[in-house]
Parts: sequence; C-alpha cells; structure tokens
Amino acid sequence: MAARAFWQGQIKLALVSIPVEVYPATKSGAAVSFRQIHEPTGKPIHYEKVVSGVGPIDRDEILKGFELSKGNYVLLEQEEIEAVKIESRKTLDLVQFVEADAIDVLYYEKPYFVVPADDLAEEAYAVLRDALRKAKKVGLGQLSVRGREQLVSIKPCGRGLVMEVLRYADEVTKAQTYFRGLPADTADEDMLDLATSIIDKRTAPFKPEEFRDRYVDALHRLIEKKKKAKGKRIIEEVDDEPARKGGNVIDLMAALKKSAGETARTTATKKRSKSGSPTDTGNRRATAAKRKSA
Repeated sequence: MAARAFWQGQIKLALVSIPVEVYPATKSGAAVSFRQIHEPTGKPIHYEKVVSGVGPIDRDEILKGFELSKGNYVLLEQEEIEAVKIESRKTLDLVQFVEADAIDVLYYEKPYFVVPADDLAEEAYAVLRDALRKAKKVGLGQLSVRGREQLVSIKPCGRGLVMEVLRYADEVTKAQTYFRGLPADTADEDMLDLATSIIDKRTAPFKPEEFRDRYVDALHRLIEKKKKAKGKRIIEEVDDEPARKGGNVIDLMAALKKSAGETARTTATKKRSKSGSPTDTGNRRATAAKRKSA
C-alpha cells in the first residue's frame, strides 16, 4: 500500500512555484504496547468520563477549559476553537535562508521527504535542491496544515529534499538553564589526548541497523515464551552482572589509559584477523614445505 502524502502543494521561491508532495520520513518503531486486563475475567479495562461527586457523564456535556488558576477555567465551545484554526494553504513560501549549521539541533522535531508532484516539476525541483547545496543554506517557511502553522526548513538530501518540522522558540528550553553551573576550565591536556585517541580509534561510518533496542527485544522473547507456556508463570533470566558495591571514586587517568590500551588491542586483533596472524602464516608455510618435500 502506497504511503499517504502528509501535504500536497507548492514550494514557492520568489516567483517560481514547484508542485510537491510531502511524505513522512520516519515510522513507528518496534515498541511494545500493553492493555490493562481485569485478571478475574481476562477482559480489557475501559475508561469512563467521570465527574467527582456526579459519576459518569455523557460526552455531549463536555466543554474544553483553559485553566487560569487552580479551579478557575475559561470555557470554550468546540465551534469557537474551530473558528480560530489557521486555514490550510497549498503554498509553502520560503521567506528566509540561513546557514546549514545555524539551526540548533534542539529545534528539529520531525523529518519529511519532499518529492516533485509530476515530471514537469522535476527541473525546478532540481534547481532548488542544487542551489541550496551550492549556497550551503537551508530554506525557512511556515506550513499551514491541519489547523495550525508549523515552522519548517527545506534542505537537500541526496537526490532530493527533506523538510524538517521545527519547534518554535517557546518550545525549547535554553541550555544555560542546565549548563550555567558547569566549570568553564579547559580539560587536562594529557587526559584530553587520551580521550581523543580513543574516539579516533573507535570512529566508523554510522550504521543504524547495527543498533537495537535490547529492552524491546527482551520483551518480545518474554511474550513468545509466555505464549508457548500457555499462561504458566515464566521467570526471565537476568544475565547482567549485579552492580558492584563500593566507592565511586576512580582514577580518571588510569581508566583512560586502560581504555586506550584495550581499544588498541581490539584494533590490532581485527587487523590480524583480516590479514592472518604471524603464527598462522608461519604454520601455513611449514605445512606447505612438508607437502612439497613429500
């Protein structure tokens, strides 16, 4: 089944309009969801709308309220809320361009793929993509969809374009709130060199498929065991070592040196496994000589 477009319209660059379709670039992961079950009957539990001192109520008796102070609300009808929604527009006007690294990572919320709507749009689409890449810039605009405006950025991605929904300024907590009390002193040079060497030796291309959510995997294994056990109680074995008791004070320099040594040994072992160790090579040569003399 083909993916459904999140938005269809035109990206406008000055007097140039490019018909495009926007599709989600992410999907739900392997998260495990649970229902609450009434154990005596085995039936799922449902929730009712209840008012304290009154009991269950009908849905048509419900209004939405904005709390001004504790117990004090401004009540709004659904029709009033609908009336102030932003009308969806079919044009995304790129009103500003910024350096590609000027947007803090905290502002990025969700990515979408942007593709040309038809063959006629491909040429203008390619011009916008390549112009952004050449200028090393990101386009900014506001997308009106589903009753509200979203701040978005447009940037090149391979052969195409990616639209990122951005958070507004009042949705992001300033980093100084948490980092203000940290010391501004530069790290010890020797320790910095050791840490940098560890990072360099462990640097490799990013392969997201090599990382998995072990908690979700363990839940799936547990569910499979329970299914096969047909309701019998299962005790999941825990392989992790118990936390060591004792002081948390460590010699940072010693730990860094040990880590650097282990990293170096691991790298050397991988190289030998690829090319063959000296011992293995010697054994192969000796075997070949015996066969030749025989």
